[in-house]
Amino acid sequence: MTTETATSTPTATNARTAKALEGVRVLDMTHVQSGPSATQLLAWLGADVVKLEAPTGDITRTQLRDLPDVDSLYFTMLNCNKRSITLNTKTERGKEILTELIRRSDVMVENFGPGAVDRMGFTWDRIKEINPRIVYASIKGFGDGPYTAFKAYEVVAQAMGGSMSTTGFEDGPPLATGAQIGDSGTGIHVVAGILAALFQRETTGRGQRVNVAMQHAVLNLCRVKLRDQQRLAHGPLAEYPNEDFGDEVPRSGNASGGGQPGWAVKCAPGGPNDYVYVIVQPVGWKPVSELIGRPELADDPDWATPQARLPKLGKMFQLIEEWSSTLPKWEVLERLNAHNIPCGPILSTREIIEDASLVANEMVVTVPHPERGEFVTVGSPLKLSDSPVDVVASPLLGEHNEEVFVGELGLGDEELRLLKSNGVI
Repeated sequence: MTTETATSTPTATNARTAKALEGVRVLDMTHVQSGPSATQLLAWLGADVVKLEAPTGDITRTQLRDLPDVDSLYFTMLNCNKRSITLNTKTERGKEILTELIRRSDVMVENFGPGAVDRMGFTWDRIKEINPRIVYASIKGFGDGPYTAFKAYEVVAQAMGGSMSTTGFEDGPPLATGAQIGDSGTGIHVVAGILAALFQRETTGRGQRVNVAMQHAVLNLCRVKLRDQQRLAHGPLAEYPNEDFGDEVPRSGNASGGGQPGWAVKCAPGGPNDYVYVIVQPVGWKPVSELIGRPELADDPDWATPQARLPKLGKMFQLIEEWSSTLPKWEVLERLNAHNIPCGPILSTREIIEDASLVANEMVVTVPHPERGEFVTVGSPLKLSDSPVDVVASPLLGEHNEEVFVGELGLGDEELRLLKSNGVI
């Protein structure tokens, strides 16, 4: 990984090649996770992302701190490669400066509560009057309707998007997933919308609105469960291990719910993450039966075909687990892979952060920071051959005020001092 200094301008042209979104200016008015996750991806792709914060800063700068008086990992891991300016948009001068920032931007992104930006005086009609070419993206919890004014959080979106009702075991409560599908999952959808709008602008010359609701993004990620909801009209779902089916898709534990049955089986020595997820394809049953010491099951008519095994998936994985529980998960993995059986170890967060292959693939990266020294973060999952990503530190609060307000907007040094003393920046 090529690492720039924390104070360098993150959009400077890479010595090897220009970035995919170089020349695209993003006015980032987002906070917490859903918006910052989107704008960080845009920054990694080469856009100049200017994060506009209230003079007090994004609330996540101080949330869940591990070290006193420095930006939290919550903030640093969602705001790499950006520039930071501060602005009180409730003041008249602040509104004037925001107008100029909108005029100079290609993209504007916000995830305030419904109507908040409109109440600042910046409706979509006003924004496109200021800059007809701007792509204005908004993240909200819900679409228009009875839920519009609900406060949206990660797990609320999971609850109302179909994830929680279908996650967990049949005899247990609905569960949230550790993957942030409501926040960061929505952010990825927003990036797709923004890139599509920028592409269409090349033809039309016009910007447009991009709206993504967290509930909608979660629902999109749960589409296979709506597939199964419709299949229930024709009878029980055979690939699910559940014995009883009502009129709703049940929670089915670790079942894959897909065309090939899968399950997480225990391994030695029995720790909380000593599991391997195993998928039994038709072609894999014979080698699996041999591995577990039951070769006779390969030709047993009660076990030999997928149709025969479907009614007793629980028993099938119990037999596999009786074998796997005697071996460490990495040995189970090695033996299964030797027979080309789809499988994967359950990796803990510690194993992931120490995984040499993830480091080599720049998915776990160490970034220098001017105040905390360095921190580990997740690198870009988007790998473009002509637009490599250099992850640089998140900006300090207002670090680029002078660079943007004086160097780019043309404000004088004296006005900058007055703006600060008057609480405008």
